[in-house]
Amino acid sequence: MAQFQDVSQKSTLHPKPTGLVLQYGTAGFRTNAKQLDHIMYRMGLLATLRSKKTKATIGVMVTASHNPEEDNGVKLIDPMGEMVTPAWEGYATQLANAEQEDLLTALKDIIEREAINMNQEANVFVGKDTRSSSARLSQAVLDGVSALGGHSKDYGLVTTPQLHYMVCCQNTQGRYGEATVEGYYHKLSQAFIQLTKNVPNRTDDQKHLSVDGANGIGALKVREMEGHLKGELQISLFNDGTSGKLNHQCGADHVKVQQKAPTGIEMNTGERCCSFDGDADRIVYYYSDSAGQFHLLDGDKIATLISTFLKELLTQAGLDLKIAVVQTAYANGSSTHYLEDTMKVIVICTKTGVKHLHHAAQEFDIGVYFEANGHGTVLFSKTAEQKIQQLAKDPNSNDERKRSALLLQNTINLSNQTVGDAISDMLLIETILAIKGMTVQQWDTIYTDLPNRQLKVKVSDRRVIDTTDAERRVVSPAGLQEAIDSLVKKFRRARSFVRPSGTEDVVRVYSEAETQESADDLAHEVSLAVYRLAGGVGDEPKPLH
Repeated sequence: MAQFQDVSQKSTLHPKPTGLVLQYGTAGFRTNAKQLDHIMYRMGLLATLRSKKTKATIGVMVTASHNPEEDNGVKLIDPMGEMVTPAWEGYATQLANAEQEDLLTALKDIIEREAINMNQEANVFVGKDTRSSSARLSQAVLDGVSALGGHSKDYGLVTTPQLHYMVCCQNTQGRYGEATVEGYYHKLSQAFIQLTKNVPNRTDDQKHLSVDGANGIGALKVREMEGHLKGELQISLFNDGTSGKLNHQCGADHVKVQQKAPTGIEMNTGERCCSFDGDADRIVYYYSDSAGQFHLLDGDKIATLISTFLKELLTQAGLDLKIAVVQTAYANGSSTHYLEDTMKVIVICTKTGVKHLHHAAQEFDIGVYFEANGHGTVLFSKTAEQKIQQLAKDPNSNDERKRSALLLQNTINLSNQTVGDAISDMLLIETILAIKGMTVQQWDTIYTDLPNRQLKVKVSDRRVIDTTDAERRVVSPAGLQEAIDSLVKKFRRARSFVRPSGTEDVVRVYSEAETQESADDLAHEVSLAVYRLAGGVGDEPKPLH
């Protein structure tokens, strides 16, 4: 077939280094940009096949999110803006690792297994972040799409959530919104203005926010968005990419892991600040108190604020809809207790990885999911959307019920339901703080985080660790879970779990307890147990004190 000749010819321009093996992980392929040219070409091929199979537009995003600037990566986006299905993650790995001479065989194997009609039209949307390697690598994706006769639309520089949004808009024939960046700004800004316009006595301080753009694509896009907000939110933008390096000592991941403010931001006492990550799908908030103490409000605090707001609106609207918060084992125990005991909200725990949280959140009328790292969003079922819309239009409902329904309706429009989105989440958080008249300090005191510590232990093979119960308990190696259980009993209000990294031969250890010293000691003792029972390499973990 002429089609496959074109694939072969173009693949010689994007040759695979012999013996290189890469895995499609929780967020696609990610490694040093120099090793990714053949991967990008092949993901262009795979996205075209996926489009033919689903008879829908597929997205390909070139980004490595919070990784260093020299890295890059790629992820595929399915028709409703969600992550690609597990079976196709397998095909991605298969296609990526086929040696040059086996590429056509691997391609034909996927076509046969999925019974793909090669005469079906294919459409692929492509976006990229601001890394210096992204232009070259996104061109390789476009080459892959054209090699199989697919149509492509190159959106150029966009945030990852914007591309997810555009794919969903395209495949819902505009019911979700218009498949343009301008359409995205219009939908979100209109909802934000509607939500905040009648809030009484908003001061200039309440309308002002300092944003760390991680020297990435989010900085460019939040600047574009600001023009649509009609002065309802004034943003001081730091780390905007004009001088600093992407994700270097800045961004959401740096702030969360280091528990300190990013470099390059001017923080006044008590002032609200937030940080995006490199592709703007994560957000964390923080402030500095009068004693100079740094306070982080991470994904747990964000999920608590949002779910509390939504539960109150549902009660005021008299709507019987089931709301749940989806967390991972990394969620702080205090947040889980507050949600379950004080707010009487259902809390579900899933394995780490946004695709697991997203799937669990879809099981409820309203699902709020956030990883502790600040990646998350709100999902509304079709039933929930219909009931909210009916009440908002009902001429017989009283004013309070109607007002609450209208607030819920605009909250739906403000949420990017395809994926975690730093810009959308920022606007939603700012809305809630405005409506409730809350300062960042008041938000912070909803509950107090239990002190915690994360460590990692190098092992010869991470696969020796097998877990169950959403990664909260270890099945193997034998004796490790018993050791963790007995160590936890030594400390007050303590818990600890271990899980293998998804990308490197390390075991991640998480511990929390009543005091920081206890959390540190527990984390160290669990690390020693992992080192001794799971094949630790290098020096034995040293105490933290």
